Formats: sequence, structure tokens, C-alpha cells
Amino acid sequence: MRVERKRMGDMLLAEGAVTAEQIDEALEASKREGIKLGESLVRLGYVTEDTIAQALSNQLKIERVHLAEEFVDDSFVKMIPGDVLRRYIMIPLCYEKDNVNRVRVAMSDPMDMRAMDEFQIITGLQLDPVIATRYEIETALDRYYADAETAKVLERYKREHQELEKTDEANNTQVDNSPVVLLVRSLMQQAARQHASDIHIEAMERVVRVRFRIDGVLYERFRYDIEMLPAIVARIKIISGMDISEKRKPQDGRVSMTVDHNEFDVRVSILPTVYGEKCVMRLAQTNVLTKDKSELGLRGRDIETFNNLLKNPNGILLVTGPTGSGKTTTLYTVLNELNTQEVNIITVEDPVEANLAGVNQVQVNPKADLTFANALRSILRQDPDIIMIGEIRDGETAKIAVQASITGHLVVSTLHTNSSAGSIVRLMDMGVENYLLADAIFGVIAQRLVRKLCPYCRRPRLATEAEREVLSMAGEDPVTIYEPCGCDKCSQTGYSGRLGVYEILRVTPRIKELIHDRASADQLRDTAVAEGMVTLRSNARQLVLEGVTSMNEMLRITYENE
Repeated sequence: MRVERKRMGDMLLAEGAVTAEQIDEALEASKREGIKLGESLVRLGYVTEDTIAQALSNQLKIERVHLAEEFVDDSFVKMIPGDVLRRYIMIPLCYEKDNVNRVRVAMSDPMDMRAMDEFQIITGLQLDPVIATRYEIETALDRYYADAETAKVLERYKREHQELEKTDEANNTQVDNSPVVLLVRSLMQQAARQHASDIHIEAMERVVRVRFRIDGVLYERFRYDIEMLPAIVARIKIISGMDISEKRKPQDGRVSMTVDHNEFDVRVSILPTVYGEKCVMRLAQTNVLTKDKSELGLRGRDIETFNNLLKNPNGILLVTGPTGSGKTTTLYTVLNELNTQEVNIITVEDPVEANLAGVNQVQVNPKADLTFANALRSILRQDPDIIMIGEIRDGETAKIAVQASITGHLVVSTLHTNSSAGSIVRLMDMGVENYLLADAIFGVIAQRLVRKLCPYCRRPRLATEAEREVLSMAGEDPVTIYEPCGCDKCSQTGYSGRLGVYEILRVTPRIKELIHDRASADQLRDTAVAEGMVTLRSNARQLVLEGVTSMNEMLRITYENE
């Protein structure tokens, strides 16, 4: 099927997606950078890939498909090399009904005649194009072709490695060896497209295991021969600025990468283990950290309480929770909300997670004796209105933060505790005087991240009597809840994405009195609940009743709160 040739710019203009001025600017950028017009428009932020796909569909009268809802015939994986499909951003889906000589092929550019011709030469089949976004196609290629492509890379590495050993046995970490470069790049790209927060590359006795942490849970993705480990680790050390010759000590590094127009900041940690060096790469998408407060997951009264807390001109606001509970995202959202031309905001972080326009950000550097405490002392001489402390880790930092807050500054920070009331007690245990803390602190936000059930495969069932008791609905009418099942759209996990669950403690006059009297966490919590605080368990319970998450997830994130 041949598609009518139309210019991309004309189609987008006809759809009203862009202006003529934006087209001209994007054309100049595309010529300068050697990329297509559509990619240039996306990079400039004038349109999204989805907008372009829909415009092409409307103008060319070609079906727009969503690949998350499509399935690829496995026979194509062996028939067509993955590198050809990646070159042209296309993926075959299935044979047309009643015609085994025609194939439905998803393309980001259905007017690419060269791609169609090469596909037909390789397969001997006719092609009927449908439209999908570049991101959707790349993600689908990762899902169906990653194993085959990785096997080719490993075979190529072994072959070249054996040849090198014959000429130079001493050089066994060929970091410029292209198969390893491709392998590491592919790992990072696949992790980013699967929304992984971490990549774990682990040395075992005979193999290298690669796992991705997705929605807080580790899933094994690949296994390589152990002989691949030195080259993989060496490549990662080079791109993240580490010492390639040091294999006995832990090292930390950092690297930036761009995947599908999204910029990622990758923190890298190397740790020597019994069988070799273990590498963990933490991926943070820089623009995700600065969400609008409406995207956090706050519900009902918590939204109003959150807005009221942000109106305080001075004092301490704490965000608390275990590692990986989304505290940094909430903290950056607070800063984004408070960031205006009238205030001077200074942060001290370890490390700086994302750059905020108009905010002065300081990174902790222990080698230069720039600790949280030392940085805070200097910050107080910089005439700040708002101070953000990445984490209160010790009594010295806590005391300086309290002193800053009672002298007219607004201080926001995080603390590793399990509950909002527990954070107040923790600060007193750190040595902060109770009468100072009672005057300084005005709010604590405790939070967790709960996995959302996959909407395509979640399965309803009636709650048992024990479950209804946990849901505070014992003796009532039958209650329907949902449980995970697993399908191709959620990679058989039963879950897709995560949502914040919150508990906001507002420091009222009664709470201040309790802090002054060094009350326990239980007393603080009970009083806060009596005054209207919605607990983590209550908010998570509501998500279970709405079918957003499962009973197991609710119990997992709130086990210590009930």
C-alpha cells in the first residue's frame, strides 16, 4: 500500500497543531541537527509525539494504533532483524485477515518509502502501514526484540574478545569495544522505557544478573556470562566519571542521558563483592520531579490541608517516609509552588536531583567539608526566605534548621521515619529542645507509594470476612475488591504505575502543647486523628474500595501504622 506524499509541516498546520513560525524555527533546527521536522518540533516542545501521530492519521486516512493494546506475531521476530526495524522506527504486528502475503506494520512515518521497500525486500511480503508514536514502537521493539538483539551483541563480543586475546591477552576490558557500548546503552534505554527507577548489575558465581526495579519491585531482565562483567563495569565507570583502574573500593558517579526526548539523571554506585563489582544505576527523570501539586495523589481534605500549610511564612514543614516513598518529588513540588520572584530560595541537597529555575541549589561535598550543617550556616548569611534541606540526618542539622525557622525562615526538609507523629519524636530524640520544636514545626507530611492495579487485567472478587474487618466494614453488605492478575500490557505483574498515599499532620495548639510536654508518638497521633487527620491506612483503604490498588498493597505500605 503506497501512501500519498504530503509534507509534515503542511499536515500539522492543517490540523492547527502548530503555527507557521514554529514550523520555520523547527526547520532551521532540523537542518542544523540533522533530524526530521517532527522530531525537531517535539524537542522544541511545540507538539507531542501523540499529536503528530493523530495529525498523520487524520490527514493520510491511516489507522492510528496504540501498541500497548496490540500484540506482535512472534514469527516476525526471527524473520526481520531488529536493527532494521529500529533504523526506520517500525514494527510488524500481524498478517492481514485472509491474506498471508500482507502485513500490518506500525510506523512512526508511514510516508517513508525507503523503509517500506527494505521491509518488502527482506520479507517478500506486502506492507499495510498503521501509525504509532516513536516511543510506542521503541518500547515494543524492546519487549519483543531485546533478547535476540542482546544475544547478537554477546556473540559479537565473544568473537571479538577471543581475537583480542590472541593479540593482547593483557587487555580484557576493551571499553571502546562497540558491542559493550551498545549493550550498556541498550540496558539504560530499556530501563528508561520500562519506567524503571534502578538498574542492578550483579556479579554471581557464573553469571551476571541484570534486574530492573519497576514500581518499587525488582524484576530480572537479563543474564550474561560472567566474563562480560569487567567490560560492562569498565564502560559504566568511564561514562560516569569513575576511576577505571580502581576495583577494590566503592565508587560513586553520575551520567546524563536522553531517551525518547526525555532527559534522565543517572546516579551510579559501584560496590566490590565476592564475585566481582556490583553496579546500581538510579534513573531520575528530571522533569518528573517538578510535578504540579494536583498530580501528587492528594485527596479530599488533604488537598485543603496541604494548601494551608504552604501559606505559612516561617517554621518547619517535614516530608517523611522510608527510602523510595516519593519524598523528593513532594519536596520539589512544594518548592515549585513557593518559587516566585519575591522570595530567595536556597537548597542544600545530596545530591541535587533536578535543576529548578530561580532556585539557588547547593550540593553537599564532604571532601570539601561542605556538610549539611556547614552549608546551612553559610546559607543563613545569604538572606534566604525559604530553605530546603534535602534530609535531616543528625542532631546538628536538626538544631540549625529549628533555629533558622524560629528566626523568620521557612524550612522544608525530609526525614526517614514511618509516621508523621514519629517524626516529631525523632527530632526530640536528636536533641532538639521540645519547647523550640513546638514553636517551630507547623506540619508533617508522611507518605508512601502504592502500586496501581493494571486496569486491563485486574480481577474483582468479594472480600473475605477478615478482609472486611481490616477495611472497617465487618458485618456490612458484601464488599467487592480487586486483585492483580497479569497480562502483556503490565508485563505479567498485575500492576501499572504508582500513586502517592498521604497522611498530613497539622500542628494545632493542642499538638503544640503535647510536643511541649514531650508526648509520645501514639498520643500525638491519636490527638491528630481526633482533630481530623486522615491516616495512611484510611487513605489506602479508600483506594482498595475504589479498585485502584489491592489489599496486599495496602497492608504492605501501612503495616506499621495500625
